[in-house]
Amino acid sequence: MIHTKRSTEDETWRIFRIMAEFVEGFDHLSKIGPVVTIFGSARVRRGDPYYKLTVKVARLLAKAGYGIITGGGPGTMEAANRGATEGGGESIGLNILLPHEQKPNPYIKTLMNFHYFFCRKVMFVKYAYGLIIMPGGYGTMDELCEALTLIQTEKIHRFPVILMGKEYWGGFLRWLKKETLGRGYISPEDLKLFHVTDDPAEVVKIIQDFDESFNMKSKLKK
Repeated sequence: MIHTKRSTEDETWRIFRIMAEFVEGFDHLSKIGPVVTIFGSARVRRGDPYYKLTVKVARLLAKAGYGIITGGGPGTMEAANRGATEGGGESIGLNILLPHEQKPNPYIKTLMNFHYFFCRKVMFVKYAYGLIIMPGGYGTMDELCEALTLIQTEKIHRFPVILMGKEYWGGFLRWLKKETLGRGYISPEDLKLFHVTDDPAEVVKIIQDFDESFNMKSKLKK
């Protein structure tokens, strides 16, 4: 990584740009209603079983009244936005501006562009009633582990984190139990922070059960 020297003035204006991204994100997403964020590989092609599975789960969630948030690009993101649109739900894309431009997929109804990854990451989880993690690469793993860390350390309230693709995640989960848990780097309770399923209907039930429980707790606090 090459670090270039920046003036104090440059850094000050950068702070304002960061603030603007947060303000715009909060302003837009706070008005949308219950949403579920779906992560997964941008390299999944149409016709792939996981593409079809993503479309199905997003469609069912949309029909159940949940909007869908994605990273706005191709692959799994396109599949999720497609399912949301087909289900008549809100379809949101939080696109990231990259040197090799990521073109937003055609199934997005509400598009927001971000310059900073960390601003975008906050928007993925702040209003989400759940995270669905489809098979993916570094970016997907990053989002998964960051969400679990925030829940584990109680920096955000606990909500459903659902891994879809038992075959894909199988090796990772075996390693997690054998090495990470086996060496005492996490506790047995940490393995209960997420669900694993291939059943779209089960995903919807998990989200709905959390939704009902969360709303009930909110009413009891009043």
